[in-house]
Amino acid sequence: MISKSLLLPEPASPAHICPFDQACSYLEAAAKELNLNQGLLEILSHPRKVVTVSIPVKLDNGEIQVLAGHRVQHSDVLGPYKGGIRYHPAVTLREVSALAMLMTWKCALLGIPYGGGKGGIPIDRKRYSVGELERITRRYISELIKDIGPAVDIPAPDMGTSSREMAWMMDTYSVNVGHAVPGVVTGKPLSIGGSLGREMATGRGVMIIVREALAQQGKSLAGMRVAIQGFGNVGCAAAELLHQAGAKVIAVSTGAGGIFSEVGLDIPRLKVYAAENRKSIMGFPQSVPISNADLLTLPCDVLIPAALENQITEENVNQVQARIVAEAANGPITLEANLALEARGVTVLPDILANAGGVVVSYLEWVQGLSYVFWDEERVNREMEHLMVQAYHRVIQQSEVRQIPLRLAAYTLGVGRVAQALTDRGLYP
Repeated sequence: MISKSLLLPEPASPAHICPFDQACSYLEAAAKELNLNQGLLEILSHPRKVVTVSIPVKLDNGEIQVLAGHRVQHSDVLGPYKGGIRYHPAVTLREVSALAMLMTWKCALLGIPYGGGKGGIPIDRKRYSVGELERITRRYISELIKDIGPAVDIPAPDMGTSSREMAWMMDTYSVNVGHAVPGVVTGKPLSIGGSLGREMATGRGVMIIVREALAQQGKSLAGMRVAIQGFGNVGCAAAELLHQAGAKVIAVSTGAGGIFSEVGLDIPRLKVYAAENRKSIMGFPQSVPISNADLLTLPCDVLIPAALENQITEENVNQVQARIVAEAANGPITLEANLALEARGVTVLPDILANAGGVVVSYLEWVQGLSYVFWDEERVNREMEHLMVQAYHRVIQQSEVRQIPLRLAAYTLGVGRVAQALTDRGLYP
């Protein structure tokens, strides 16, 4: 068992599904399968550094508000910390710590030289002006200036942030050190060292892993019925690419609700419709409204939760009808629900594999930034696909050799690589 002595405070409600506790459960399962000793497990279960900073900001009306900003650095055994920064009211230190840990295993699984990090500020960005968001972002990064850098910790966009915030972060860091440093963040605009292919990367990775899973079953994407919970950056990109490959996307949703079409949605037209209606998809022609909860239980071949965590739980798991569930979001399936799906023979493509396309292209952007040599989009997509397909087949092989589910196989590969590196490096002092 993992010692609780150094872990973050327990959640206020014992009934709350805590992402950090769930992440530790998956780590423990992998450690047991790998027969890791307790000392290694203790090291791997604790973030190396947890930073919380105070962010005083002057609002447009002249008032001063003080926010809290977090950055958790889980492991740098394989390389610099890497992970997104999210702006969302539900951000907590435990959530960020869980996501930092997951990023460590994800990078190790994909074979890229990063450790896991994650950051966030618990705010509703809709309540702030652009100027206020810029001041919040710049002050946050200035407070973290000694804890980030292209060889130390490389932030990226996440929920509630975009290339705009990354540009502010890159500029703030560069001004403070006295020269332009494009490698300090990824997900930047192309004009300041961003990478082609980054915007579609996570959704493209989801499509690739779903395609490979279907091929493993002797099937193709053509004609497959797909339901996608979430039509943000990831869900929209996945829907577009799956549609292009011949899949029938029968339902998508946003926080306000979803839409369904038995014959399949016209995704290119839906993208235009959403752009013209302030990102709303409701009322799209030839579709009927559907709730987010009902979308998860539609009869379909592939279900892609691409929104928030804890969407498939023990309460609704028995109603899930898909034969493949691809986790485009982080932790959309609870531990108990995951066990129930596996027991029913449902193929669960775990988040540390299925949504890894974003961090892969972030790595490729970082490589381009360090070398000041930039690639065309075809090469970026080709390099990303190569790494994703390799990782998928490693997971399949591990699953078959050890006779374990895909999630546990993915975790044993990621955790095992970090544990081996830690063993080889030794313990200082």
